Amino acid sequence: MSRMNYEVAVLGGGPAGITAALSAARNGAKTIVAERYGFLGGMSTAAMVYPWMTFHSASGKQVIKGIAQEIVDRLMALNASPGHLRDTIGFVHTLTPYHPEVYKALAGRMLKEAGVDILLHTSAIDVKTEGERIDSITLYNKSGVSTLSANVFVDATGDGDIAAMAGVPYEKGNANGKVQPMTMKFRMRGVDVAKVKRAMQDDPSNFYEKSLTSELDRLPVTGVMGFYAQWKAAGLPVERDGLLFFVGPNEDEVLVNVSRVSGLDPTDIGDLTKAEFEGREQVLLLESFFRERIPGFEKASVSAVGAQIGVRETRRITGKYVLNGIDVLDGRRFDDVVARSGYPIDIHDPEGSGVTANFIREGGAYDIPYRSIVPIRTTNLLLAGRCISTTHEAQATTRLTPSCMAIGQAAGAAAALASSLRREVESVPILDLQERLTAGGAELGLTK
Repeated sequence: MSRMNYEVAVLGGGPAGITAALSAARNGAKTIVAERYGFLGGMSTAAMVYPWMTFHSASGKQVIKGIAQEIVDRLMALNASPGHLRDTIGFVHTLTPYHPEVYKALAGRMLKEAGVDILLHTSAIDVKTEGERIDSITLYNKSGVSTLSANVFVDATGDGDIAAMAGVPYEKGNANGKVQPMTMKFRMRGVDVAKVKRAMQDDPSNFYEKSLTSELDRLPVTGVMGFYAQWKAAGLPVERDGLLFFVGPNEDEVLVNVSRVSGLDPTDIGDLTKAEFEGREQVLLLESFFRERIPGFEKASVSAVGAQIGVRETRRITGKYVLNGIDVLDGRRFDDVVARSGYPIDIHDPEGSGVTANFIREGGAYDIPYRSIVPIRTTNLLLAGRCISTTHEAQATTRLTPSCMAIGQAAGAAAALASSLRREVESVPILDLQERLTAGGAELGLTK
């Protein structure tokens, strides 16, 4: 069995893992990232989570910058993103379209530029601990089994796999233990977006009440929530109240976020397998519905389906502080803030068809404290992404991709700092960490 030794090891190459690895390496740590797929990007690529929502507060202030914004800038330079656009659904201030295939390549390019070692097609299958410290992680890939040692590990697996294998306590779901439903996302090409736009302008009442229908003469259609009448008349066996889709990345293309698979646990392999099949059956059903009933989709067809079903919620690892819904809605500030987000609490009902949305006070943003990425009972592990320490309600905002990117950058910088100082992650000097996250103007919306 081969053994690898690093200063920082990031497990998971999704949006949080990418920014964590970049941040660790740029802060001087010898860094590796291991990813189970043959490409990077996590839910943004494997599950087609599109577009990125949101880098801004409801009032329009950009609150997530740093490496996340650098990625957007570089995608724009490659003509793979138009940058931040107004959300014509009106749910958030902006959304950020991007081309997932370019993002896959760009992420690898940026990691290599930073000197990060990358292992694809690689899964963590075991964690060895000594007391409250992770000694090593067992990896498996086509070359066989290997051992990965590091001064500090970052769990960016999405599901908190590393923390769970290390024996860290966690919670899942709402008060009844039910998690938010999964969604099999898919793209359709051949869409007449101009016709969709006319339908929105002709009957605004058939769409989400905040939709910017009166502004569509000057704004491009970026997202659509509604067609409530057509959806109700069809009576499809999908627990949704209406349609949700986003335009792009091509002019005649949309990403459909409508399928819903409820009542299953994504960390249970039997349930996850069932969800994959059920989600794909729903895609075929929905394609026919769109073509037959929705203006602009008469000649459209499915062009791509996610490599896996999209997962909103699984384990929430217990940390030194559990961020809660009141913290979010009150726009709470923390002395140990390491990231900030302006996305509302957005809960897809785990046991029904609705979506509960609660918005942050005065269109503001809330802080994500360092203590929420530091798990209890483990001295050299940090959390990045949707598995951080929150309640069910707060996770419904921290799970969004830009939030995860910001959290990842913080985790990577903290991991590098803990490694260089030979300290436990809980003892990282917060002011030093915050300084690194705001250096050179590449800040995450943090204010001093």
